[in-house]
Amino acid sequence: MDIRIDDLSGPEIVCLLEQHIKDMKAASPPESKHALDLNGLRKPEITFWTIWDGVNLAGCLAMKELDNNHAEVKSMRVDHAFRNRGIASKLLAHMIQEAQIRNYTRLSLETGAMPFFEPARKLYQKFGFVHCGPFANYVDDPNSVFMTKTIYS
Repeated sequence: MDIRIDDLSGPEIVCLLEQHIKDMKAASPPESKHALDLNGLRKPEITFWTIWDGVNLAGCLAMKELDNNHAEVKSMRVDHAFRNRGIASKLLAHMIQEAQIRNYTRLSLETGAMPFFEPARKLYQKFGFVHCGPFANYVDDPNSVFMTKTIYS
């Protein structure tokens, strides 16, 4: 498996992100959907990684810098064909390592409160994320779960 920074221009990533947005729309009410589309991910404060198994795109993950010490986990997605193979764990471990290199002291995230998002919440808990209140521009929302992790260099 090869993890690399991606410029979001390949047809594989376009397809994977379209699936991601479709699932988020199906699982979350419109006012609670926080997934970024391609244009939303093409911002200087966002680093976007993809993970490849040879020529096959297995998944993606983005990190949005909120300030010099704090970043947000965005757009975690594993292709259906690669689920339950540790891909999400590899991506998240890579991001945490990058957060340490960048000297961030905290990583935070917003995910859904619905059963659809339970596997994601369990993954984040496994990596030491704990529940917290809204951060950045988020507000309390019964459809959202906010989590954070202290990063140690």
